[in-house]
Amino acid sequence: MKMTLAAGLACLAITTPALAQEEPPKDFTVTGSAALVSDYRFRGVSQTDKQIAVQGGIAVAHKSGFYAGTWGSNLAGWGTFGGANLELDIYGGYATEIGSGLKIDAGLTWYMYPGGADLTDFAEPYVKLSGTFGPASLLAGVAYAPKQRALGNFSNTPQSQGQKEDNLYIWGDASAGVPGVPVTVKAHLGYSYGNPGLGPNGTSVAPTGSYVDWLIGADYKLGPVVLGASYVDTSISRADSVYLQPNFSSTRNGSSIAGATAVFSITAAF
Repeated sequence: MKMTLAAGLACLAITTPALAQEEPPKDFTVTGSAALVSDYRFRGVSQTDKQIAVQGGIAVAHKSGFYAGTWGSNLAGWGTFGGANLELDIYGGYATEIGSGLKIDAGLTWYMYPGGADLTDFAEPYVKLSGTFGPASLLAGVAYAPKQRALGNFSNTPQSQGQKEDNLYIWGDASAGVPGVPVTVKAHLGYSYGNPGLGPNGTSVAPTGSYVDWLIGADYKLGPVVLGASYVDTSISRADSVYLQPNFSSTRNGSSIAGATAVFSITAAF
């Protein structure tokens, strides 16, 4: 998914010479972040026409494990529907530990495009399983958007009116800290399967029907700020995307918005 804020809560241990006690967890915890990225890539495909994006989010988590939040980013080119040219995600779910260091997180994301064209918003439930194994943190996730008109193929024929399609996304993430330095290396691999073509307003979650996306990179923590650099690519070839032109290209030079690129980011969390 785009960006998810952690929903887990931590207890702070306070020790005094006379008594060691644990501060009870707060009922609610608020977290948030703001970021500047060189290109907003959603599942490997640029949503900002290979241009800079400003992003931010905020989440509220209850000690029971339930959480809710919102996240937004500007858009350009592929994935825009007019209006504010903004993506606004509303999400909520439940996260809990099911074993030693093993957590499960289930919820739903509602993708919104304020002021945009009709039939663009859609809902996508997800389930994620994560854990720490030695120095590595691993996560496996499945997101399935059931049949909705926003995911249907576009056509000017009567047969396309009211058409609905679904979309499946399966992914895995891995990260590990580098000993002695505030650097984390990371990797991502995802597979998307859904409607093979243009959506009702010229976009699609899986523009070529099915494809693979991947990422390798590193983050450097500098106080409350994290500097990131990643290499992003997809299996969508030039031949695969020809029938989506000119939508599926950069308006600057006509290059594919699903091709290999380096993405840089500056993120501040609170």
